[in-house]
Amino acid sequence: MRVVRSSRKTAVIQITKKGEVVARVPRFMSEKEIKKFAEKHSEWIEKNLARILEEKENAKPAFSDEEVREMMQKARRIIPERVAYFAEVLGVTWTKISIRKQSTIWGSCSINGNLSFNCLLVLMPQAVLDYVVVHELAHRLQMNHSRLFWSVVERAIPDYRSRRNWLKKEGGAFLARLNK
Repeated sequence: MRVVRSSRKTAVIQITKKGEVVARVPRFMSEKEIKKFAEKHSEWIEKNLARILEEKENAKPAFSDEEVREMMQKARRIIPERVAYFAEVLGVTWTKISIRKQSTIWGSCSINGNLSFNCLLVLMPQAVLDYVVVHELAHRLQMNHSRLFWSVVERAIPDYRSRRNWLKKEGGAFLARLNK
């Protein structure tokens, strides 16, 4: 068990996604008190540690290098076509398109008009891929997430909310698999 001391007032035990047990305790808490606290919560620790390790064991394997290469190739074909189509719909331009294996985001747009997209988008339903493309292109008109920004997105994709919700709900599993 790893002990992390800080200015907190109470002690807490956490189990990380990797299965590490961490005790976050007040600076003044003695080793004896920490041990007693951990023993008091040993049943909870064992139960949750077993659950996390089982989930980790049963998790889908990460994508192979070959699968990532295939996704990158497919993304380099499909995404520029969708960008060109929706850029015309929105009346915007872009500078360049990058396709990457990104661990936390689906896309981004720089102030200079450089667009970057996650190769995993090719595994999503076409409607979700299109939503991400439109989302990033909308930043060419509004570099924020204001009402004006969302009205630009809605102009191109009236049902963007359902697509966005799907990505929020289902997309994390794809990112988690990529990051193993």
